[in-house]
Amino acid sequence: MIHQYKNNGYNIVIDVNSGSVHVVDDIVYDVVELLDKGNTDDAVIACLRGKYDIRELTEALEECNTLKNAGVLFAEDVYKDAVLDFKARQTVVKALCLHIAHDCNLACKYCFAEEGEYHGRRALMSYEVGKRALDFLIANSGSRRNLEVDFFGGEPLMNWQVVKDLVRYGREQEKIHNKKFRFTLTTNGVLLNDEVMEFCNREMGNVVLSLDGRREVHDRMRPFRNGKGSYDLVVPKFLKFADSRGQERYYVRGTFTRNNLDFSEDVLHFADLGFSQVSVEPVVAAPEDDYSIREEDIPKICEEYDKLAREMIRREKAGKGFNFFHFMIDLTGGPCVYKRMSGCGSGTEYLAVTPWGDLYPCHQFVGKEEFLMGNVDEGIVREDIVDQFKCCNVYAKEKCQNCFAKFYCSGGCAANSYNFHGTINDAYDIGCELQRKRVECAIMIKAALAE
Repeated sequence: MIHQYKNNGYNIVIDVNSGSVHVVDDIVYDVVELLDKGNTDDAVIACLRGKYDIRELTEALEECNTLKNAGVLFAEDVYKDAVLDFKARQTVVKALCLHIAHDCNLACKYCFAEEGEYHGRRALMSYEVGKRALDFLIANSGSRRNLEVDFFGGEPLMNWQVVKDLVRYGREQEKIHNKKFRFTLTTNGVLLNDEVMEFCNREMGNVVLSLDGRREVHDRMRPFRNGKGSYDLVVPKFLKFADSRGQERYYVRGTFTRNNLDFSEDVLHFADLGFSQVSVEPVVAAPEDDYSIREEDIPKICEEYDKLAREMIRREKAGKGFNFFHFMIDLTGGPCVYKRMSGCGSGTEYLAVTPWGDLYPCHQFVGKEEFLMGNVDEGIVREDIVDQFKCCNVYAKEKCQNCFAKFYCSGGCAANSYNFHGTINDAYDIGCELQRKRVECAIMIKAALAE
């Protein structure tokens, strides 16, 4: 499978099955396009002889055939017909999302967790439940040594003492079981203080700082329950925190909506404030919500990604670069084959734990009782759900079959698929369009910075 596109003056050819990326001149670009349609070498020459010199066409064809013989152009899909029985594959649990607090001190309008309640009651996870969750993870991690635990909410800092106690317990268990925990935290910053920062800098592998963008953008969607904005309170704390971590091992993570389709301005606002690690993602919301992204918004959003990509190149070359999560792409190594086909591991390797110890495939399924898998005391009792998620991969999704980005997004988010189509083996269409654009921009940036 071949995907070709032009962006910012670059002609880019992606060989999907091998993962190879080629930046080519106009003649090779046109030759590849015709070869991809099944034309013979003679037919290609006949089609293009009025546009290019015959000698140049012959050289371009020879170059394409050399790349084909090397397996980096028109490569076969070596995985499609391989014996990869995902259902039979042995998996271990390697990551937990601990819902340390089903409560929040903000009232974000787009929150899928309903201001932290997750379709149910407000609650804080007890230390005992958290201990049993870590014990469950250790017991079900097999021989895997490196494990991950994300403290999530709601707002985790509303249950800060339990977070600290669980980190201490985890460190104790590392020595006993020959495991290594990587703890992470997601916070809105309201309760962030020097003590929290110091602890996180010592113990947290990564911290996600929730901030949507410019003051007016952030305050519109992330107010306190009384309607007052939170920007002025959290931004100075976030800047101090990011600097205290050496501008590494964190992300300022925002959500853009239909209210700020010019979101590239919010990304650049973060960079201008001094943040080096930025992630701003499109909201996923019900179509009836006035802030939800709609199909007619896609062209504007794609323009914003192009605009952002060009500005990031300019800043990088000027020595003022920053990372934008959705443009970060590894063209040399990247994830393993299994990850490229099946994604985040939700429902198999990655589970969410509620404050009372129930297990769900991920945080976005919490509260959907049809996906209740078990609990930290009894373990997983719904192996059928595990099997269902094991089989959730790019080859199980019809929409992925002819998509050039399938090995970059691994089929997309199962929760988004379920919420929009009632099955985890479909795809959120708007999300797919935006993902394809982000991949194109990410690869173009690589091409521009390689010069």
